[in-house]
Amino acid sequence: MKKRIYALGVVLCSVLMLASGFRFSRGYSSKVNSEKAFGELAATIEVQDGEYLQQSAFDKYSEAYERNGDLVGWIYIEGTNINYPVMQTVSRPNYYLKRNFEHQYSDYGVPYVAENCEVDISDNVIIYAHNMKNGTMFSNLLLYEKEDFYTEHRFIQFDTLADYGTYEIVAVFRTVVSPRDGFRFNHFVSAESKVQFDEFIAACKGLSLYETGVSAVYGDSLITLSTCEYTQADGRIVVVAKKIADK
Repeated sequence: MKKRIYALGVVLCSVLMLASGFRFSRGYSSKVNSEKAFGELAATIEVQDGEYLQQSAFDKYSEAYERNGDLVGWIYIEGTNINYPVMQTVSRPNYYLKRNFEHQYSDYGVPYVAENCEVDISDNVIIYAHNMKNGTMFSNLLLYEKEDFYTEHRFIQFDTLADYGTYEIVAVFRTVVSPRDGFRFNHFVSAESKVQFDEFIAACKGLSLYETGVSAVYGDSLITLSTCEYTQADGRIVVVAKKIADK
């Protein structure tokens, strides 16, 4: 009986080890494939020094757009891993939460704009992406919890198909996705009045982990980046930035 129990234990351990190895292998393969695919896509939009202002935004991203018409822009933050296409599917909310650029299932997904936003029109364009443990997608937003990092990385590049866009960070804060306990930052898309815009900015500044010394006024264009953070249940880290004319 003891030998049978021992043998059963060996079999169970072997099965568990194989399953664990399979999950690790699949996760690693998914990571490699995701990084390769995004790297190849990023290569299609690279331009040489001096070409940036000579080429329209649409021309720059035309090849990527031809591959997938859901593309609405590209986001890049120097000094981070964030360098990705940005998608939107108004009639299929959260479509790219679990799909890659080629419409296939992916744990990584692709950064995407909330369905209630109109890129180039809305006062606030909200962009979501996963916080992956391997440091990809929007996980590097958590680096902004440290003021020293913010000081060295104050600008976000968010280009649309219509125009290039440089944004300066206004506030960085944590919240939760709860109607009762959280700040409903994702409900602010278009300001009905100056008062409403000012109230949103004041709320963001009030929650900010540190004072950036940057604010926004009615008429400014905003982007809001959001991803999960795990210090609290249903937690989110949120970065709000305003469009500026130039660096």
